[in-house]
Amino acid sequence: MNIGFIAHNSKKNLIEDFCLAYKRILEKHELYATGTTGRHIEEVTNLKVHKFLPGSVGGDRQFAEMIQRNSMDMVIFFYNPAMINPKEPDIDMISKYCDQYNIPIATNIATAESLIIGLSKGDLEWREHL
Repeated sequence: MNIGFIAHNSKKNLIEDFCLAYKRILEKHELYATGTTGRHIEEVTNLKVHKFLPGSVGGDRQFAEMIQRNSMDMVIFFYNPAMINPKEPDIDMISKYCDQYNIPIATNIATAESLIIGLSKGDLEWREHL
């Protein structure tokens, strides 16, 4: 499955910790991320991540294009709701496209863990038939 990751700057440590904790599950899948987030994940986990441009310079749009092609199976987007910055990746655009194309998205650690555990149990295999 294709799993996408985005994290606002204030959430980079959280996404690193998350990917490190679930490395054994993630290593069985194709990982995609905006540039800086992808680099952080690779450095901490040694997992291979397909990287787009950094979110602030168009990586979020590249990410959204993959969603629009229905080529992303799950998205984890850790953002800071208290500090929306136009230079950060666009949570509204990404979540709208995920809803439009029926792609599961997690925007907090609790939902992300539920999705990853479900992924490990095969609960997202329905995505392979789309």
